[in-house]
Amino acid sequence: MQERNNSMENENVTMPVSEKYMLTIREASAYFNIGVKKMRRLAEDNTGRFAVFSGNRYLIIRTKFEKFVEECSAL
Repeated sequence: MQERNNSMENENVTMPVSEKYMLTIREASAYFNIGVKKMRRLAEDNTGRFAVFSGNRYLIIRTKFEKFVEECSAL
């Protein structure tokens, strides 16, 4: 029983990016086809709107960023 629990803890759970609520800068840049530097600048400028600073990294709230992209005419 204990061996089974240990094996479950060691498995990396991978989730498709399209199902994640928050994305890292690299995940978001790949998903939205925007450069990493541009995505980081957007996150720094829009903290609280669609980006969150957690510890030492920015996380992008995917659904809010999708709305942001739809509303803006140029990035």
